[in-house]
Amino acid sequence: MLETITMIIKLLGGVALFLFGMNVMGAALKNVAGNKLEALLYRLTDTPLKGIVLGASVTAVIQSSSATSVMVVGFVNSGMMKVAQAIGIIMGANIGTSITGWILCLSSIEGADGWASLLSTAVIAAIVGLIGIIFKTMIKKEVYHHVGDIMLGFAVLMVGMQNMTAAVKPLQTNEAFISTLTKFSNPALGILVGIIFTAVLQSASASVGIVQSLAMATGSLTFGATLPLVMGIGIGAACPVLLSAVGTSRNGKRTALIYLLNDLFGMIIWSILFYAANGIYAKACGTDGFWFMDLTMTPVTIALLNTVYRVLTILVLAPFIKQLEKLVCILVKEVPEEQEDYEDFDLLEEKFLAYPDLAIAQSHAAMNGMARKAQKNVYRAIALMDDYTDDKFAKIQEKENLLDKYEDKLGTYLMKLTGSPMNKNQITEASKLLHTISDFERIGDHASGISKVARELSGKGISFSAEAMYDLSVVEEADKEIVDITVSAFADDNLELAKQVEPLRQVVRMLCGELKTRHINRMQKGKCDMEHGFAFNDMINNLDRIAAHCSNVAVAMIELEAADFATHKYLQTVRELKDSTYQKYLADYEQKYVLQDYKKMKKKAKKKEKEV
Repeated sequence: MLETITMIIKLLGGVALFLFGMNVMGAALKNVAGNKLEALLYRLTDTPLKGIVLGASVTAVIQSSSATSVMVVGFVNSGMMKVAQAIGIIMGANIGTSITGWILCLSSIEGADGWASLLSTAVIAAIVGLIGIIFKTMIKKEVYHHVGDIMLGFAVLMVGMQNMTAAVKPLQTNEAFISTLTKFSNPALGILVGIIFTAVLQSASASVGIVQSLAMATGSLTFGATLPLVMGIGIGAACPVLLSAVGTSRNGKRTALIYLLNDLFGMIIWSILFYAANGIYAKACGTDGFWFMDLTMTPVTIALLNTVYRVLTILVLAPFIKQLEKLVCILVKEVPEEQEDYEDFDLLEEKFLAYPDLAIAQSHAAMNGMARKAQKNVYRAIALMDDYTDDKFAKIQEKENLLDKYEDKLGTYLMKLTGSPMNKNQITEASKLLHTISDFERIGDHASGISKVARELSGKGISFSAEAMYDLSVVEEADKEIVDITVSAFADDNLELAKQVEPLRQVVRMLCGELKTRHINRMQKGKCDMEHGFAFNDMINNLDRIAAHCSNVAVAMIELEAADFATHKYLQTVRELKDSTYQKYLADYEQKYVLQDYKKMKKKAKKKEKEV
């Protein structure tokens, strides 16, 4: 009983490392994933054959189809790769994982681990981890730090997989477990055992290796018993890949599902064809079936069977990549909001670059979508302060990742456009869009910053005082309005509306300064402590910066319309001269957003309640 509990704890610890490594690697991939990497991935996977070769090559090196597929799930989840491209890599990974069986054959022939041991998962993880820590600690350039994080995340992921396998290693010598593998005649039962066996071990390579060792140790494993096991092993290996899809986007989940469907369809197709042919042969010849069904298997023949089975499966399925993509889209349905998320990217067609007016109009439409998503994220983040849940926090981070993708896509598209011949008006419009992309993305960043303050407060079980929450509510409402005005002004090219932004931005700045002073007073009176102080200051800074980026968007609209983009000059003129329009809006907003004395305000409210 104690051994079983220990095994379960170790297994769960391996799962924890596996998930942590995957998250570290995915986050680091996002940090280094620029347009060049994306272009490289497209070139390497622009045809199914290239994808299959890439998947087989990578898996042959790292000896884990699960690890390769997990990385692909991360690529798709981050938006760097489409589901259709990922299918080819996963198909190749199914072939590449069979290389391990051949390496084990070489080791058994040599009678020792030999040079093959250098290709073990442990050694690869150690080498990658060592290089990663060197990049992380000894090289100053930030990009190498991110590459180091990728390597360290991969090393942790691989260690987690090793720990999962090591945790259940005692099963290799368990007589009951071994007898289950060798004493059955029903192919369906053999497939089921292969699935369960590999799902527990979390590695197709490990499962095939154990089957090879059992064949060598017992000398009683036949072709008829081995084929169902090999079929089931492929399906069972999908477990860690499906596990990696937990918490990913719908496309990430679809990609993980591809791994399962590849082997599931392979098992169904070859089970029907092989066992139907075996039955027909047995009936025609008056035998129990094909002559080789009772052939005693060796490590070499098992490796051969595993490779041939996987290659034939991919050869049959490769022509149906588009159909597989449609199937996973049906199985993991898109919700209307997520469909809208990526519709804007379809507007940025390469063919429109030859027609600048059309390309600019398409870019503006896509940026309208980006602006609205940033606006919604600000609202979500502010609401999270009053009603925190992990699901709502996760949604904000998901939309923030989407805004990053908008910045990459739009920036690349507009830079391509600026390389084309354009007239003065077209250059002005393209410049305005380029100047404002980063501001909308930064608004999303600060919305994410607010959500992280909410998570910190929830995680620590603390909250701001009622007085502090009132103060924040005034600035939050001002921030919502400035974001609303900015998005509407940009979407409609409304310069009069844009002129309202800077006066409101000034009010927000003054409010934020007053909030800090009032909070310092509360801390001095002991009403709030340092822990509250840091979180409150982060909140104010994020609200202030959101207003600042809204001002940047409005400035870009106004100055570029005047064909004189000089942000500093414009702001200086506005603030020094304070024309009548500016003064009117400033007075209106100062009157609208007033920080009252909280105690007096509460007393008045109570007095009114009594009168009623």
